[in-house]
This record gives sequence, C-alpha cells and structure tokens, in this order.
Amino acid sequence: MAEYTLHCFWESGNAYKAALLLELCDADWEVRRVAFFTGETRREPFRDLNVMGEVPVLEHHRDDGDFTVTQSGAILTYLARKLGRFGPETEAEEFEVMRWLLFDSQKLSGYAGPLRFLRFFMKKGETDEVQFLHARLLTALNILEARLEGRDWIAADRPTIADLALCGYLFWPDQIGITFDDLPNVSAWLARIAALPGYSRAEDLMPSGREPDTATA
Repeated sequence: MAEYTLHCFWESGNAYKAALLLELCDADWEVRRVAFFTGETRREPFRDLNVMGEVPVLEHHRDDGDFTVTQSGAILTYLARKLGRFGPETEAEEFEVMRWLLFDSQKLSGYAGPLRFLRFFMKKGETDEVQFLHARLLTALNILEARLEGRDWIAADRPTIADLALCGYLFWPDQIGITFDDLPNVSAWLARIAALPGYSRAEDLMPSGREPDTATA
C-alpha cells in the first residue's frame, strides 16, 4: 500500500490541487477513483469517509493508524508540513499563504468550479446564474493579476501551496469560458507552474469521474 491514498477524479480542480502537490513532491501515493458523475459522493460509503460529500479526501497510512484529511486547503497544508515542500517558512508567510487559500476557496475556485460545471458539464447556457459567476470570477482574476504584478509567485519568493490552490481550475479556460488575453501576469504565472519539475496535467494524474462505458456526464 502506498503511503497516501487520494480519493479523486481528474475533472475536479480541487482534487487536482492535492494530486499536483503529491506529484511535485514525488510522494508515495495512489489514486482511489471516485465516480462523481454517477453519484458516489452522495451515497453512504463515501459520506462515511467525508460527511461533506466532496473530493478530495486524503488518507495518510501512518504507523499510528490511518489519518484522514478533507477539503483541498486543509490537505495542501497537511501535505506541505509532512512532505516538507511548498509550505510557508516564516510566520508572515504562514498567514500570507492562509490568506490566499481562503481567497481561492471563497473567490477564485469558489466561482471557477461552479461556472465550469454549469457551462461545460451541465450545458446550462448563458443563464443569469452563469453570468453572475462569470462576472465574479473575472473580478477575482483581476485581483490575482494585480497581485502578480512584478512578482513570480503569490505568497513568497518561491512557489507555495497558495499557488497550487489558486491554479487548480485555471488550466481549463476553454471549459470555464474565459481567456487570459487581458491577464498577462496570470498567463505567465500559469506557465511557470507548468514548468515546475514533476508537473503533470490533471488528466495524466487521475482517472475520470465519469463512467467510461456510458460516458455519463
């Protein structure tokens, strides 16, 4: 058994954040596929693992027993401590990283994830809800663009889990329905992340949450 098990599927940008950190750190990890699109996260076995009914879920198989962590920001924080990479190194960095993890959850991934789901997977069209999410995401992206003016990384002078959290959904701009044409700092930052040693796309790290025989959306 690997040291870490990640319950995930590649269509989840939140799962991608955890998978990418594990891969960048060359951790000993394995995937447990979650059939999200056919309702696995709504059923009792998964809810017993995570009452919130969400991926990712990380299991750390330790000598003192399995330790389970849920929610991508908490997983990133836990793994950075355990793996000794991509974490804050000072108190000031600790709170700066936390600030951007919260911003991502509330403002960036918090809008990008639902917007992508409605536009690309559910094919909802340009409803009022979609337009609202789109506008809110653009506001968050403009904040990110301003933050990256004159700097390479979000929270420190090197990549941290803040960067990995914020980029989680942004490698699918076409599926979200956005471009980075007016966001050169964001575009360059994503290129720097993709150039990190060990970087892999979500599709190459995790299986699909759809049923392959039926292509259930």
